[in-house]
Amino acid sequence: MKTFSVNIIGLSNKPHRFDFEMGDSFFKHYGSEIVPGGQFTAEVVLNKHETFIEADFKIKGTAHLTCDRSLEPFDLSIHADKKIVFKYGQEEGEINDEIVIISHDRPSLELGQYLYEFIGLEIPIKKLHPKFRDEENSDEDGKLIYSSASEIKEEIDPRWEKLKKLKS
Repeated sequence: MKTFSVNIIGLSNKPHRFDFEMGDSFFKHYGSEIVPGGQFTAEVVLNKHETFIEADFKIKGTAHLTCDRSLEPFDLSIHADKKIVFKYGQEEGEINDEIVIISHDRPSLELGQYLYEFIGLEIPIKKLHPKFRDEENSDEDGKLIYSSASEIKEEIDPRWEKLKKLKS
């Protein structure tokens, strides 16, 4: 999508702010497996230097999700602050999650994929409707959820005790 592409050749060596809005069409384009839809705004500050570009992402919005337990739709509020450094180098590649090598003659940065991934990282593995999240938290109020075998005292039925005596 061209709307998330930023021309970096014409940028001077100083911070530049870009604002983006993402809706359901954004998630259809980049993939709706993780986030089927939502409404988000993103503020991206590109701080260009001679040898690298720092990109600070501030993403806020609401993801439209489906509860894993009840299959009811619900909205999840998301706030994410992420940072990527684009370093100039000979070969393009990704060193790690926060450092990406780009060539000097690269005309633009496609930020849409990064925005999608940052939103996807904020989605919990277990997607629970808020009414179930309250129930999940109430289980921790002193109720025993898990116990090991050493904590359980087995009472032996007295009839078995008498049968064991007959055996010996």
